Amino acid sequence: MHSIGESIALAFQLVLTGSADLIEIVGLSLQVSLSATGFALLIGLPLGALVAISRFPGRNVVLAVMNALMGLPPVVVGLLVYLQLSRSGPLGFLGLLYTPTAMIIAQTILIAPIVAALSRQILEDLHCEYAEQFRSLCLNPWQSMEALLWDARFSLLTVALAGFGRAVAEVGAVIIVGGNIDHLTRVMTTSIALETSKGDLALALAIGMVLLTIALTVNAAVQMMRTTAARQAYV
Repeated sequence: MHSIGESIALAFQLVLTGSADLIEIVGLSLQVSLSATGFALLIGLPLGALVAISRFPGRNVVLAVMNALMGLPPVVVGLLVYLQLSRSGPLGFLGLLYTPTAMIIAQTILIAPIVAALSRQILEDLHCEYAEQFRSLCLNPWQSMEALLWDARFSLLTVALAGFGRAVAEVGAVIIVGGNIDHLTRVMTTSIALETSKGDLALALAIGMVLLTIALTVNAAVQMMRTTAARQAYV
């Protein structure tokens, strides 16, 4: 086992030289998280827009459920997906357990409610501003949703980035359904946990540096998008 100073030096070396293991782990993490974010947007944005413009009995209950689902425990989601995809589960015949696909499914379930709830708030505020104009143009609900989604595109990009940030940092659900298998389902978060337990601090620190860089980049991008959206609002 190396000292902390030696581990940090080796970690920088792994990052700068582009270690094959590091590149493979980071690449799989980005593939899984970006795919999950894309599917979550396809589910969450229309759902958020529909709830934003609709008024129906029990709407407050729906809003409460949407907000509550933002805090879904990752290990519970992982367990539920595991039960569905295991050999004895209803979807076991698909053979998806311990594959990147299973990890994408788990992450999608985790971040879709976040996308839906955040986009609903953004689009509902915008709809209140445009409601009279929509009525004067006799737009149907689908046309109203399309107009809102387009006009709020910069703000919704921040929702997408927030969802991606949540996905790429996930560990509990993906380790349950993915199994942390080397060269198959090992992503950044599960690798950090494994390498730390093994005492290989250099690789754990290298992966941590990359993950922290991604997190900072996402936060910077969110801030830039918010600034752009604010400027657009005044144009």
